[in-house]
Amino acid sequence: MSLLGNMMRKVDSYFEEDEDPILAKWPMMSNPLNTILISLFHMYFVKVLGPAIMMNRKPFQLQRTLLVYNFCQVIFSSWIFYGFASSGWLTGEYSFRCQPKDTSNSPHSITMARATYWYYVSKLTDLLDTVFFVLRKKSKQISLLHILHHGLMPIGCWVVAKYSPSGQVTFVGLLNSFVHIVMYSYYWLSALGPEVRKYLWWKKYLTGLQITQFIIIIIHTSQPLFLDCDFSKIISAWIALETCLFLVLFGNFYRDAYKRKHSSSEVMNTTAETSNKVTEKLD
Repeated sequence: MSLLGNMMRKVDSYFEEDEDPILAKWPMMSNPLNTILISLFHMYFVKVLGPAIMMNRKPFQLQRTLLVYNFCQVIFSSWIFYGFASSGWLTGEYSFRCQPKDTSNSPHSITMARATYWYYVSKLTDLLDTVFFVLRKKSKQISLLHILHHGLMPIGCWVVAKYSPSGQVTFVGLLNSFVHIVMYSYYWLSALGPEVRKYLWWKKYLTGLQITQFIIIIIHTSQPLFLDCDFSKIISAWIALETCLFLVLFGNFYRDAYKRKHSSSEVMNTTAETSNKVTEKLD
């Protein structure tokens, strides 16, 4: 145990270099090991353990659970969005072109850091999305996009919360939390049942909203790489490259989904035409 304790202390001391002091003592912030382990276990559960457990079981009916979960996610995302907006991004104090890290202990700096921390926590609660897929025996809906997105986001957000919980890349939290307000509102309304679902005509615009989000994030977080901006180029490059990966995966996922839908429509049309011809001959 003493050997393990010494190893953990060395890990903690390594990650304490250049850390931001505001969140240094907050839960999960000493080192990334817990976050990495949670992400890895989540991947293992949704691809191996969960489907094995559910193999000979009936799918869980989770309508009430999903209603509560999605509603809580809407409230959580709204609160996080307000934190980012009110502490700099929508008050005119932050620059959309170049925003250095705030090293002061001003109230706005502390509020921004707290919003960044809770945004990181929200990436852990987001993991339940795919867990619910497994419990409802809808594992086929879990794509490489879902696995990598949910696996990498907590780690990237931990890095930002640890070393730069203010400045340029916190714009990601502002924009993404807004998208999540819209997204989880749709999920919540959809979970109310078919009577409500038929009015959700704006579902098709969610795809465009998410793709637009990725493009804006890539452009915005890449600016410190090309401008004389006092912000970490390493963190900027990390977030920009990670978002590029998500954009490619997201594009591939929806392209394949569109092809499947288009192919299914063609089959249905062909079947209908054949049926009509047979009916005409019988007449």
